[in-house]
Amino acid sequence: MKNNSYVYPAILSYESDGISIEFPDLPGCLPCANNIDEAIKNSKEAMALHLYDLEESNKEIPEPSSIDNIKLEKNETLLLVKVNMSLFRDDILNGKKEAPPPCTAGEDFKTVNPPHSS
Repeated sequence: MKNNSYVYPAILSYESDGISIEFPDLPGCLPCANNIDEAIKNSKEAMALHLYDLEESNKEIPEPSSIDNIKLEKNETLLLVKVNMSLFRDDILNGKKEAPPPCTAGEDFKTVNPPHSS
């Protein structure tokens, strides 16, 4: 059965050329962004597309990791990303949703801990 919403941890790595995003539980789901607003938007869209693909391929949806088990580096922040899959599926079916832009550098997320200063 397909869930209507999912919440997964994402690791935001701050580099000189932007923010790379990794979902430890979703191998291959690696969006990026130039700023935090774009990181939030791109992480939600990439995660929804990744989960949609798993659903449509009848592949197992992995359980999210506990945030207590995720180790961060000094330049990293943990973000909990939530997607509403019922809305996303409707947008896909109605042709309203497209893939996030390629890598160039609210209520649906929660920063678990801010980046550490150097």
